[in-house]
Amino acid sequence: MAPWTVADIPPQNGKFAIVTGANSGIGYDTALELARAGAEVIVATRDPARGEAAVARIKTAVPHALVRFERLDLASLASVRDFAARMKADHGKLDILVNNAGVMGLKRRRLTMDGFETQIGVNFLGHFLLTARLLPLLMKAPAPRVVQISSIAHRSGRIALDDLHAEKNYNPWRVYEQSKLAMLMFALELQRRSDAGGWGITSLAAHPGIAATEIVANGPGQRSLMGRLWPVFGRFVTHSSAAGALPTLLAATAPTVTPGGYYGPIGFKEFRGPPSAAKIAPRARDTVVAKALWEQAERLTGQAFTTGL
Repeated sequence: MAPWTVADIPPQNGKFAIVTGANSGIGYDTALELARAGAEVIVATRDPARGEAAVARIKTAVPHALVRFERLDLASLASVRDFAARMKADHGKLDILVNNAGVMGLKRRRLTMDGFETQIGVNFLGHFLLTARLLPLLMKAPAPRVVQISSIAHRSGRIALDDLHAEKNYNPWRVYEQSKLAMLMFALELQRRSDAGGWGITSLAAHPGIAATEIVANGPGQRSLMGRLWPVFGRFVTHSSAAGALPTLLAATAPTVTPGGYYGPIGFKEFRGPPSAAKIAPRARDTVVAKALWEQAERLTGQAFTTGL
């Protein structure tokens, strides 16, 4: 069977999609290809200048694109609520939500506007609240999909339920691993809850392998020996941002996907290669921890998943 490519994306005309962090990297390439396929796309990011620049680039590549920028700062629960309210005021349904935005390996522990450690706050909690607030719009779509962006780093992750914000021990990479494990567990738990509640959502996760994007170039250890060698070494294990976006696009658009599925590159150690089903670490399937993490996220964000928002 030939590898899955953007040529396999079916027409997306009439669909409405939101891609967070779509100003650059795999988020940009995801938004670009969804727009090229005919979807109406929101480039949701915190920086207006970069967001508008991304929209201009997409419209240059795809003159007929239905795409626009909307400000969304996932480090602020108030910004997430405001964004969701605007989406519900302007749209009758939401077909595709790609929770892509993220931060990686911050050298020093930082806090969001709401006092959360930034990596768990932006990568997971902000997206948790966003998905919850957009649930009514998703349920109005005929076949809604939510795609969480995880990472091969989830395999080494641990959910520290008693220290989710790394107040006791902050390690940049460990906290990043935790956030990406949380995203995968969120995807799996969302599918379980959708099935139980009859929400009709297909919940999926994807990872880009090691894509040559800003988040890698500016990630942990950029000042270390490996960081200095990365421009040379990295080209042997990375692939392009466009290639890294393929698992996300497959999850978001392929006619046949497995609900609760996880997609990534199928090359060596899933670093790069064409997209297909990816390996899920056993700890990501721990339903007891997933339930506890979900409940903690509800408490921290002040938001339960209800259909009447």
